[in-house]
Amino acid sequence: MRRRVLLAALLAGTAWATTAPPLTLAHQVKKAEVIVRGTLGAAVSVKEGEVTYLAYPLTVAETITGDAARLPQNDGKPALFFLQGLADLPELKSGQEVFALLYIRKQDSPLVGFNQGLYPVTDGKVAVGDAKMPITDPARLRDAIRAALEAK
Repeated sequence: MRRRVLLAALLAGTAWATTAPPLTLAHQVKKAEVIVRGTLGAAVSVKEGEVTYLAYPLTVAETITGDAARLPQNDGKPALFFLQGLADLPELKSGQEVFALLYIRKQDSPLVGFNQGLYPVTDGKVAVGDAKMPITDPARLRDAIRAALEAK
């Protein structure tokens, strides 16, 4: 009986740990199956069996690596599928330009590192890296991603 209580306590404790450890950009690139620059559309609710997703249409402007056609599709177009009700999603807006480091299969979040692999472009700038070595220019982000791909 004591073992069951201990096991239940341990399992309950691990259920709270839903965040992933921070990944560097290089680690995110290594894990990504597809990396694109594109624009998000308005989210739609998509039900598949018992599971409901929020699907954000993605208009791909540039594929940096991988095959964007392998991304999950909604209405015949690539889309980012997030499990509906998922906590800690990044802020996503229709019309938002993003760099997205993605997995190609549906899961809780398509973003590498449980929501770490999304870099919005706001007023022509991105925010990547730390205070000592920030990347704010989208072209420099693309170059950093390509350099990490070459080091793969």
